[in-house]
Amino acid sequence: MGVIKKKQTGSKRYLMKNDSLKGQHRINEQIRAKEVRIVGDEVEAKVYPIAQALRLAEEHEADLVEISPNAEPPVCRIIDYSKFLYQLKKRQKEQKAKQVKVNVKEIRFGPQTDDHDYNFKLKHAKGFLEDGDKVKAYVFFKGRSILFKEQGEVLLLRFANDLEDYAKVDQMPILEGKRMTIQLSPKKGAAPKKPVTLKPAENASKAVPAEKEEE
Repeated sequence: MGVIKKKQTGSKRYLMKNDSLKGQHRINEQIRAKEVRIVGDEVEAKVYPIAQALRLAEEHEADLVEISPNAEPPVCRIIDYSKFLYQLKKRQKEQKAKQVKVNVKEIRFGPQTDDHDYNFKLKHAKGFLEDGDKVKAYVFFKGRSILFKEQGEVLLLRFANDLEDYAKVDQMPILEGKRMTIQLSPKKGAAPKKPVTLKPAENASKAVPAEKEEE
């Protein structure tokens, strides 16, 4: 079994560079089962006694890699272990790349926000949603303005209604301390963002200006 021993040594060197993958699979003589089911290319898919499976791996100048240890019998592939780990790592990277990070943008209103300020923030919310971000809008009540909480709820519901072509409501208005909050997620298939050419003086960050909250 000289070839297999050589492959095991090479695999160990590979694992030293990939500690996160170390010990995930048994290979070659590490496999304890008396028989295994082999799957993959260039080998007839069936159950083999472990000695025969190891001989097949040696004939292919490859490793016998246990990929499903809990199956009965365990499932193995005949493949170079370094190549197997490379393919596994590549798939993990591809899956991670597909996971889209969703940002949550906050937009703050006062209970008596005027139309100009409202429309300004509505425009920014549309931009955030078109970029795939969630929007968390809230009304902050200062001091005795908490008496106008119904007015704040109406404002947030109007906000959600004005964004119905761009967003779906994740959470209806809810009062948390001095804040009444609503959360929106972008709709799939929402209208694509129209390109806008800004003048140099207008080429500012899209972030909504923060307002200091007073106790």
